[in-house]
Amino acid sequence: MARFDKLEFDEERQHDELPGERTAPKRTEIDWMQQADQHRRGGLYENALKFYSRALESDRMLVGGWLGQVQMLVQLAEYPEAELWSRKALELFPGQGDLLAARGQALCRLGSLKAAHEMSDGALRQRGQSAYRWMVRGELMLAGRQTPDQHCFDKAQQLETDWLIPTEIAMICLFYRHPGRAHIRACRACEMAPEQWFPWLVQARCQRALGLARQCRRSLETCLELHPGHEEARQMLADQQSATAASLSRWLRGLFQR
Repeated sequence: MARFDKLEFDEERQHDELPGERTAPKRTEIDWMQQADQHRRGGLYENALKFYSRALESDRMLVGGWLGQVQMLVQLAEYPEAELWSRKALELFPGQGDLLAARGQALCRLGSLKAAHEMSDGALRQRGQSAYRWMVRGELMLAGRQTPDQHCFDKAQQLETDWLIPTEIAMICLFYRHPGRAHIRACRACEMAPEQWFPWLVQARCQRALGLARQCRRSLETCLELHPGHEEARQMLADQQSATAASLSRWLRGLFQR
């Protein structure tokens, strides 16, 4: 827990200065939120978490900063911390719909499905709608082995036409070991934003889980064209090539032994 003791904000905190930071214009909460979003869209959740935290140092009453912190903690599998910080956020913003959903997601990952459903019900009763509230609802359906998750995820994509939505839905489906459902969402994300490398990486993860070696290799090659040197993609591609070589070797041995 010590790692997250000062995650929220701290007016006394002094950041390590980057080269040129003393002379650079002072960054605002808007700058930090943009940085957080950029890193989130590349799957760099630790960095995104830090930038959301910096945004809150600039403006404690930034709902999006609190929400982003909780979402990144979930992505980092820091579920107790995510639940803790969602409660802290709700002390400042009682009844805020997305924060209720965020606490519901954290509780769901902790296995407290009844409490998670209560949070999700509360989120959906609040004024307005958001893709995230429906994504969490879909996750609860998957966690409880219920079938209406597709409707919830479809609703999320209808509310926000952003490639990040189907990408993160795909990751939820992968978490609950539904690679087929995940693949459908990842393919949609790649169609929406073919110039973005992260959806191709998520699609490759889905294809690997489904045993679609050729399609996985193509997705990884596309990812690496857009982001040369990406370590996970390079390693996955190397593993794919090794597996293909081993399979060919076994086939040839069997052929000559006949």
